[in-house]
Amino acid sequence: LGGRNDSAMIEALIAFDPVLKDYSFEGVPDIRVIVFRGVPVMAMIRCATRESDGKANLHQGAVGIGIDIGTGQIVCAVQRNRIITQHPDTGVVFGELKIPHWQQILDLAASCANMTGLDYLGADVVIDRIRGPMLLELNARPGLAIQVANQAGLRHRLATADKIANLTNDQDEKIKLAREQFSQTRVGRGQLALEIV
Repeated sequence: LGGRNDSAMIEALIAFDPVLKDYSFEGVPDIRVIVFRGVPVMAMIRCATRESDGKANLHQGAVGIGIDIGTGQIVCAVQRNRIITQHPDTGVVFGELKIPHWQQILDLAASCANMTGLDYLGADVVIDRIRGPMLLELNARPGLAIQVANQAGLRHRLATADKIANLTNDQDEKIKLAREQFSQTRVGRGQLALEIV
């Protein structure tokens, strides 16, 4: 402009996975994964609604759908802190959804801890129909509404994640242990029996 040099940032257009098409009104649904010390501890998918004006913002009326860390299956869906069973605009029933590329999403989110040096973060991931999981953004102070969507608190999970992180530095092992410990659908759930020597 005016003979001056300029810079531009160009971002790829996201064509979200058709599996998620009916789970969001107009906007792109994103998956928030809370990571503590490289261990994924809780996740939800945020789906836009007419009320949220196509934005995946829970405070504006978007739907938060808790995701089982172990399986990638839906735990519970909430809108404005009330449990719902189907999307208010599309009518799709939430309980039937299983998140595609679940292991890749956990790998991507957990790797962000090493990349940033943050012990606690929220990784926002989208699923592109061609490229698969893509990092949208990172949040150093992710909101706590994810607990409502999962019908579970973070305190116990953070304590368990701390034990896991003290046990191993291997990212794959951290994710494996997180999937075992934080799954809400497995039989015989119990406390993590880790001995720190």
